[in-house]
Amino acid sequence: MEEARTQLFDVAIVGYGPTGATLANLLAQCDLSVVVIERNEVMYHLPRAVHFDDETMRIFQTVGVSDSLREKIRVNPGMRFVDHQKSVILEWPRPQEVGLQGWHASYRLHQPDLEQLLRNKLSGYSTAVVLKGTEVINIEQHAENVSVLCRDISNGLEQSLNAKYLVGCDGANSLVRGAIGSDLDDLGFNERWLVVDLLLKRERPDLGDYSIQFCDPVRPMTYCRNPAKRRRWEITMLEGETDEEVTCSDAIWKFLRPWITAEDAELERTAVYTFQSVVAKKWRKGRLFIAGDAAHLTPPFMGQGMCAGIRDAANLAWKLALRIKGTADEGILDSYQQERSPHVRTFIEMAIRLGGLINTIDSPSALAQAENNAAGTARISSITPPLGASDLGGLVSSNGPHCGCLFSQPILRDGQRLDDAVGYSPVLIVRNPLNRNVTPVISVLDAETHPNLAKVLDGLNTNAVLVRPDRYIAASAIFENDIIDMATTGLPSPISVIKEREPTL
Repeated sequence: MEEARTQLFDVAIVGYGPTGATLANLLAQCDLSVVVIERNEVMYHLPRAVHFDDETMRIFQTVGVSDSLREKIRVNPGMRFVDHQKSVILEWPRPQEVGLQGWHASYRLHQPDLEQLLRNKLSGYSTAVVLKGTEVINIEQHAENVSVLCRDISNGLEQSLNAKYLVGCDGANSLVRGAIGSDLDDLGFNERWLVVDLLLKRERPDLGDYSIQFCDPVRPMTYCRNPAKRRRWEITMLEGETDEEVTCSDAIWKFLRPWITAEDAELERTAVYTFQSVVAKKWRKGRLFIAGDAAHLTPPFMGQGMCAGIRDAANLAWKLALRIKGTADEGILDSYQQERSPHVRTFIEMAIRLGGLINTIDSPSALAQAENNAAGTARISSITPPLGASDLGGLVSSNGPHCGCLFSQPILRDGQRLDDAVGYSPVLIVRNPLNRNVTPVISVLDAETHPNLAKVLDGLNTNAVLVRPDRYIAASAIFENDIIDMATTGLPSPISVIKEREPTL
């Protein structure tokens, strides 16, 4: 504790959930010193988040936990929306083959499995300190650092820590968001739902592997097929119902009677949540930042709550590293909210539309996003929105055809996935090897050596792509001079020397 008190950390993180733990790992990977302050002494062992996607898995791959995590998760086949007569009104099938991101499109997980892997990984970094059972009681910003007054919950002892920057990954009731002074922009969804997690006592294959949204006008429900013996139901609470009424054992088994009984499963966890759709208006104030649920909350109908926080961490970590190491100016940190806020809003708005279908209040908004398959059933696909454009020209340009889009992850000639070869760093992907007289400042991979890269460049109709550490495209180019500029300028400001042209391939 004495060492933590006297050390000036590069970054302090409040909160040790998936977002905070991912951010801490990425920062430590960038050779930054990190202190994580977590109120709970023991990791929460019951289910919470149950879904993540392929982009999120790429981030876990970068952290170094994807292979271990793969043994504990389940590939998700998709979701069906059914009406009160159990007729399918909308399908959201998820491909069962590995996709462009190098992973399956959708996974089901038990959150404690992920959190333990992230914590184990962080414990291997000598530059990372974790203070469990410690609460933050005051935050003060200074010209060169942030002072954090903490209290050991077990004995009441206080200590003050210092860091160059502080990130609040401290949930919906964020203390750090309060210190920033940010209001919330309410996008209009606010419903109370009962969440019930079960452990099967015997196999029940008849429940199915698809997630089911029961679009009932009286009491909408959701069924989730989670890993191993875990199953989840989410049940709308009606006006006037109290938490005590709906969480008693008799009420729960009455709700679940059409599908399952106490003879088939035991209750693992019950909780009442208020599903909300909010985005913080300010994600940064000076040296203070927020991420994850502290910055945004989404209805769960797309399974994007945890994913959004993990994306925040991947977007912010490398920018903090560049700033702290002195290779970028302060503007790079402003790009964090500019890019992430519009991106997460797109997911939240889609989740709201699906919520309108589930509770039968506004079915047309969701079905307007769908296409009909050969059988005439409406179906939707996953969305992949681009990042928001930032004021800092070197990150996402508003005039480029690819800028701000996620770059795919092909297999390289030696069998490696792209991200494993590159690490949490920028990379320039080029069609032809660079001239020997060019000395690049970042990693360069060419399609002549790695043929699968040629397919990606063909799909983008370009000759070179500059990919950021978070796997989003910073710039693309057709002509040799622009490609050389990208190679010799690198991040964080390559677009200042690149002018996008119409493809001429």
